[in-house]
Amino acid sequence: MSTTRIAPEPAAVDSRNELEARLVPYGQDHVLQFWDDLAAQQRESLAQQIQAIDLDQLDRLIGGDVATCELGDLCERMSAPAARRIGQIGPHSVESASRVGEEALRCGLFGVVIVAGGQGSRLGFPHPKGSYPIGPVSGASLFQILIEKILAAAARYETEIPLYLMTSPATHDETVKFLEEHGRFGLAADELFVFCQGTLPAVEENTGKLILADKHQLFLSPDGHGGMLTAMQKSGALEDMRRRGIEHLFYCQVDNPLVEMLSPEFVGYHILAASDVTTQVVAKRDAKEKVGNVVNIDGRLQIIEYSDLPQELAERRAADGSLEIWAGNIAVHAFSAAFLEEAATGDNRLPFHVARKKVPYVTSTGELMKPETPNGIKFEQFIFDLLPIARRSLVVEVSEDDVFAPLKNAEGKDSADDVQQRMVALNHRWLAAIGVNADPCVRVEISPLVARSVEELREKRVSPPDDIGEAWYLA
Repeated sequence: MSTTRIAPEPAAVDSRNELEARLVPYGQDHVLQFWDDLAAQQRESLAQQIQAIDLDQLDRLIGGDVATCELGDLCERMSAPAARRIGQIGPHSVESASRVGEEALRCGLFGVVIVAGGQGSRLGFPHPKGSYPIGPVSGASLFQILIEKILAAAARYETEIPLYLMTSPATHDETVKFLEEHGRFGLAADELFVFCQGTLPAVEENTGKLILADKHQLFLSPDGHGGMLTAMQKSGALEDMRRRGIEHLFYCQVDNPLVEMLSPEFVGYHILAASDVTTQVVAKRDAKEKVGNVVNIDGRLQIIEYSDLPQELAERRAADGSLEIWAGNIAVHAFSAAFLEEAATGDNRLPFHVARKKVPYVTSTGELMKPETPNGIKFEQFIFDLLPIARRSLVVEVSEDDVFAPLKNAEGKDSADDVQQRMVALNHRWLAAIGVNADPCVRVEISPLVARSVEELREKRVSPPDDIGEAWYLA
């Protein structure tokens, strides 16, 4: 298994004088204030963190070279995107899109990238979220379910579909260990490329000074899912895609076990539209729903965060009473590989966004403080900022009940219980569609290796056992 980290091997550790020479021009030499108190290993660690920072870039970000969401008069020019609804006849029929998608899959033109840098902290699960056991009957992890969907597609189309898995420094080693312990859930070693996203330091909101998390440790955080582009370029993942002849990449996040992985219709529409970026959306059920809003501004698609969308605009209704800004982002995309490489290496880079957070810090006396209000700024990039720079883009509407159940919270909506209920409900609908009526009280789970859709389940000619009991796992 390729487990390349994005950072090169560290250079020889600079002396204090050399580090000061780097930091003083930027007014950041305060991070060396505890140098004389540090052990040799701690000095080495701090020096390597400092060496890894692009201080020119950081200075520009502190100076305001970041994305801002000043909508202003753009609100009047904002409209809902034209969307291609899967299952609805349009310029290209479902049948033609499916044929094109199936042929592309058979020819090995698609790879998959899964963003899996998050931990399950909000779930009370101190491990990579991908290792969370979410299967309602099997207890299968998110990793297992998503990898089995890739394997099932590869088997159906008699091809190899490589997986590019992005971790973070907090999850990388444990993720690699987990996957190896489980034999990568059947995925061949040379079909899995694990790479680690980068980090950026946090700075004080009022002063722009780097924040120390410990005497020898800068406060570093992942650079956002948009950091995928730089990470893929530095790790060699883009080169690996070129070597394999991958022309398109299916993208999803690890927390959604219902994701419709490599649907031939979806990838077929992406290809027929010659799209650089194709994104799935669902119809928002509420104006205040906490999802990004996919909108059209001056002929360019972009995503406006729910917190940035003015309430008046969010509540605006069409003549039929439906929301005008209705398209919710579910973080499922298809990318042209050539466009990704251009975005990763060209001049038209993704912008950085600012997040104001409560950042623990070490005072000048060495005391660790945990602020009660936001005191720091983190910088991050978003992958959906590729939309407005794409030459051609496409929006495809899908049914939320069928494809979107993100695992986010310990309780309530998007909790493990809620996600499992939605998984079971979907599998019951599949069974009913093929004429198998299972007791609604029975927890049903269908392995992706059995079927990834109603159509595939119908081909299996499934019949229930004589005595199902309380649960039924089709595997």
